[in-house]
Amino acid sequence: MKIIIIGATGTIGRHVATLFEGKHELIKVGATKGDYQIDICSGQSIKIFFETVGPFDALISTTGKAAFKSLKDLSNADFRLGLDNKLLGQISLVLIGQHYINPAGSFTLTSGILSEDPVPGGSALSTVNGAINAFVKGAAIELKNDVRINAVSPGVVEDSPSFFEVFPGHIPVKMERVANAYYKSVMGALTGETIRVF
Repeated sequence: MKIIIIGATGTIGRHVATLFEGKHELIKVGATKGDYQIDICSGQSIKIFFETVGPFDALISTTGKAAFKSLKDLSNADFRLGLDNKLLGQISLVLIGQHYINPAGSFTLTSGILSEDPVPGGSALSTVNGAINAFVKGAAIELKNDVRINAVSPGVVEDSPSFFEVFPGHIPVKMERVANAYYKSVMGALTGETIRVF
């Protein structure tokens, strides 16, 4: 399979890449590193990327930014960061990528635990993550040619100790479990699902 990993050099992405390495053709993509660089907030950047790499079998997105601030300090601009980047950026990968993906291919996006188990300061991320899960559910019934789409919703991961303090009571998730959720999405038969790894 020809598999694109957006965010392949990030905390989650590099573990996901390791699972597929040597078994499939991997295209590792980042904002500043990787085989290719794209700006997920730019439709033109995404389109040029897909035109360059051509048809593919699976796209995994482990990227996306959003503000983490207390509600009293949040502004519309803070919300817009997550809406434009993590939400619409990943949606754009699907809207444009659907015209390049091979039949029976798959998209896997990333949401997160805060859509269901919020913490103080996480309102913007809760909103974005919930919207990603809803998009996946809605898009699954419209994608053509047996193309599938899922989201992986991880809890705070063990490789991000800087977040442990702001996720009180949350047990850090093993990276192996998180990476295997993406593997399940690509290699399995699920579609329209949010694969929770809490």
